[in-house]
Amino acid sequence: MPEKLDQRFCIGINVPAQRASCLKPQPVLSGLPSKVLSYFVLTATIINAVSMPIHIIVIGSFILLVAILFLLLRDHRSHKRIYYTRSDRGWSLLHPESEDRIIHTVLLIGDAGAPRLDGTDHVLNLLKREIADAPEDHTTIFLGDNIYPRGLPPKGHRLREISEKRLEAQMELFNTYKGNVYFVSGNHDWNKGKRNGFAYLQRQEKYVKEYMKRGQNYLPPLGCPGPTEVHLSDSLMVLFINTQWWIQRGFKPIGKKYNCCAESEAHFFELFEESIKQNQHKHILIAAHHPLYSNALHGGRFTTKHHIFPLTAIHKRLLLPLPVAGSLYPLYRKVFGAYEDMAHPRYKRMRKNLLRIIKKYKNIIYSAGHDHNLQYFQKGSNHFIVSGAGSKVGFVKSGRKSTFTHAHRGIFKLEYHSNGETWMKVLEPQSEHKTKVVFRKKLDLFAATEPALKGSSVA
Repeated sequence: MPEKLDQRFCIGINVPAQRASCLKPQPVLSGLPSKVLSYFVLTATIINAVSMPIHIIVIGSFILLVAILFLLLRDHRSHKRIYYTRSDRGWSLLHPESEDRIIHTVLLIGDAGAPRLDGTDHVLNLLKREIADAPEDHTTIFLGDNIYPRGLPPKGHRLREISEKRLEAQMELFNTYKGNVYFVSGNHDWNKGKRNGFAYLQRQEKYVKEYMKRGQNYLPPLGCPGPTEVHLSDSLMVLFINTQWWIQRGFKPIGKKYNCCAESEAHFFELFEESIKQNQHKHILIAAHHPLYSNALHGGRFTTKHHIFPLTAIHKRLLLPLPVAGSLYPLYRKVFGAYEDMAHPRYKRMRKNLLRIIKKYKNIIYSAGHDHNLQYFQKGSNHFIVSGAGSKVGFVKSGRKSTFTHAHRGIFKLEYHSNGETWMKVLEPQSEHKTKVVFRKKLDLFAATEPALKGSSVA
């Protein structure tokens, strides 16, 4: 069990009329997303084609259809492929020193709230294999969205029974687990961010604590924003923060009245930075639900399919083609954002302030879920993980300053070694009984050699 739970830190598009110029976007339009621009150009071309002979229109329509099918196929193939930066393509040749001792292992799994309930869920079976015979210096963290689709509803609700089963399928793996297991809340755990979401969160937290009987392992507690410190060893601290608190509509607790240490948003960031500053001599792992970097939907990245079939964002079988008009939906989410998107003002404000602080230090790994894929970014001396493929898979774009991306179910594994090295692995199930390491990397973390001097205590 962890050595310490420190509650002080609980802590406009102008398309030229001439047909020839429609074939190539003008420089003034280059700032728009390329797919959006191409559809508006396509519309102008179709309008100009009304006076064309019928055979020209038929040929043009055929060419257009082939082009769309090509783009859809290209997107499908590229989003299923593992992406590595050029410098990391030889990752399989790199290994930690064989004689070096692992002092702590952390497993990161996010968005696991819709598992198969017949015992054949590939990720849960992967997790089961990983924690079998695990020692006490072992930790598993669920990064939110622990129950789909709406968290834990009240008793008598039509979704109550299935919600309990989905949560229990995760928790029952740890009945004989000697290590630590923690849960973070996500937007779905707050009833998808609706105004009554706090009650859903309270029910889930109580259910987890009573079922697992591991003390306060739903963090930050009581729906507070945090931050909450958990010291796993003399050299490793996990800092839990409730990112859904920032985006949540309706009531959300803050201040001593609700047993939250943060009295305001500004005070939260003061506590957050103080916690990091006082633990510069340790490796710090931040556990949250919302990522700070992402090449997927919540980061404003979309595919050709999203532009042509926008209703698939509601349900994957709503394949109603809406070219041109369909681009308005991705454009809106990229520029303005839904509540759960990085472009939304609330999310943007939270992200800006967290990054402002994190960038000052060199000993941090930030882990999150939210987007249903596996991603890793290195920004300066810090590292950012998206491990949101616990039960669902969504597309992710390659490149765009990422080091690794893959649209596949799986988890991240962090190994902290006695020589100060930290190794990251990406584990994916290949079948019900087989696990494959698809990426491995030593993470450069520069912890200070001495503890920072502590200031006055926080009430």
